[in-house]
Amino acid sequence: MIVQLLDLRGQYKVIRDELLPQVERLLESQQFILGSPVETFEAEAASYCGTEFGIGVASGSDALLLSLMAADIGPGDEVITTPYTFFATASAVTRLGAKPVFADIDPLSCNIDPSAIEGKVTERTRAIIPVHLYGQAADMDPILKLAARHNLLVIEDAAQAIGTEYKGKRAGSIGDTGCLSFFPSKNLGGFGDGGMVVTKRRDLADRIRMLRGHGMNPKYVHKLVGINSRLDALQAVVLSVKLRYLDQWQGKRKENAERYNHLFRHTDLFQDQAVVLPREIYAGEAGNTHVYNQYVIRARDRDGLRVYLETQGVGTEIYYPIPLHLQECFTSLGYGAGDFPESERAAKETLALPIYPELTPEMQEYVVDRIKAFYRGGK
Repeated sequence: MIVQLLDLRGQYKVIRDELLPQVERLLESQQFILGSPVETFEAEAASYCGTEFGIGVASGSDALLLSLMAADIGPGDEVITTPYTFFATASAVTRLGAKPVFADIDPLSCNIDPSAIEGKVTERTRAIIPVHLYGQAADMDPILKLAARHNLLVIEDAAQAIGTEYKGKRAGSIGDTGCLSFFPSKNLGGFGDGGMVVTKRRDLADRIRMLRGHGMNPKYVHKLVGINSRLDALQAVVLSVKLRYLDQWQGKRKENAERYNHLFRHTDLFQDQAVVLPREIYAGEAGNTHVYNQYVIRARDRDGLRVYLETQGVGTEIYYPIPLHLQECFTSLGYGAGDFPESERAAKETLALPIYPELTPEMQEYVVDRIKAFYRGGK
């Protein structure tokens, strides 16, 4: 059996008949940059996230960059974030000449540990970027309290977490801005790159909207030096259709996660901790959810397991094999091995299994069976 890490063809079959006429209308209009399709989707996405404003941009990476630009963060400033995340979280900071300052993760959630942040705050600190990794929100209440004490901006990296909730609030609506990614592999993915900043703050929304178009308003009048980062109308059309299905797809991901949990718990792998299952940190508390952008286990001999699963037709991925503080391009920050032990341990142990909505029970049973076979000696 072949079980890919992600197969979007099944999703496309569901929406094809609804989507193609709308794409055809857009092609007939030949209006591809901003316009009503983008405005419509911005309003829909903002409403879904529980914010007043949505600003469509070219990528989730640009959403982070523009949020920082809107706050005038630049040389001499510091921004606290996690070293266990995708590169864009920290690269957005360094592109503006500011310094990323890392704080280690909570080993249970793999999200930034709020208790590790306080000691990183200096007079140069301007913002905190918590990342809602794998589809579960970071513990935001202590982060918000700390930010309020020190007058810091909170920029949520919600690229993997659209729709997830923390104490009844949607990811992206909790801090000053929320940054979404519509990369095709995301729970809400486009037909190419795309992103959005969502916010309840009109001042930031207005500034980001101007900055995404070279700081121009009105045409050819530049009040700020911005960048060119606009969500394509084609992507907006695709995403508007997909958004109608998102809750249904999130529900299927949750079902698949629960099935994996059940299958693993009935094996010796779970008992002897050869495999450690992902934790829903706030499970059982009202208003908290996990949308499982990834289903990530910790595995003994992770690299050997991954190689074996590849030979058995099972797709996997490692998010992320090298934490940011050990990346060559960040050598100048002065960090070294051992500085963030939980991030380093996660980088060596974690493995993402297929979790997409169209995954069948038989496919999941095969994945778990192959993992059992590896630990029995690869038979």
